[in-house]
Amino acid sequence: MGRLDDKIAIVTGAGAGIGKATAGKLAAEGATVVVTDLDEASAKATAASLPGAVAIRVDVTDRQQVQALADRVMEQFGRIDVLVNNAGWDKASPFTESDPADWDRAIAVNLYGVLHTCKAVLPVMAAQGSGAVVNLGSDAGRVGSSGEAVYSAAKGGVIAFTKSLAREMARHQVRLNCVCPGPTDTALFASFAGPKLREALTKAIPFRRLGQPDDVAGIVVFLASDEASFITGQTVSVSGGLTMS
Repeated sequence: MGRLDDKIAIVTGAGAGIGKATAGKLAAEGATVVVTDLDEASAKATAASLPGAVAIRVDVTDRQQVQALADRVMEQFGRIDVLVNNAGWDKASPFTESDPADWDRAIAVNLYGVLHTCKAVLPVMAAQGSGAVVNLGSDAGRVGSSGEAVYSAAKGGVIAFTKSLAREMARHQVRLNCVCPGPTDTALFASFAGPKLREALTKAIPFRRLGQPDDVAGIVVFLASDEASFITGQTVSVSGGLTMS
């Protein structure tokens, strides 16, 4: 018996990294996972490795695509029990040297992406009288991060949005929580962290290593499960002790 037997779970950005690890752990606990990603090939590759999983290409910045995703999942499965908002994007640079086009993309993916999925899925969960949403924030949104000012702003928005919606949705028995990874060894991290930064962060983390996707996936799955049935509106850091707040 898994903790998520017979549950239908949507994971955004599940083609790689934390999203892929989360999809795998959800499936291992018995969930049927809808794997979404902007990169259709990676979504299909993840889904192919999981029993009963479905792959759907979705751009979370496109509200109509996100609504179509929710409609398709309802048509195929009749319910949505878990939503994991994992899709994210960043391009590191000092704010004063940054390109406003990159601000737009960072906010569109990291903040509007979460708004779009919640707008499409929460009415379904409210009608069911049950559901769990886990939003991936970032410790950048809790304590700030040099070179990631707009990303930090968007993730700070996700944290505050999660708390507010947790209050609104409690009367429907729908739970929302936020998981904030610290430095995690993913392709996104590698895209802007050179060897010097990796080494500096590894030294700064009390456990003396970067996080791995599986380190984050475990708490996401717990919060999605009925074991966390009395937990809502919370923000949990997964950072090896780098941040303690």
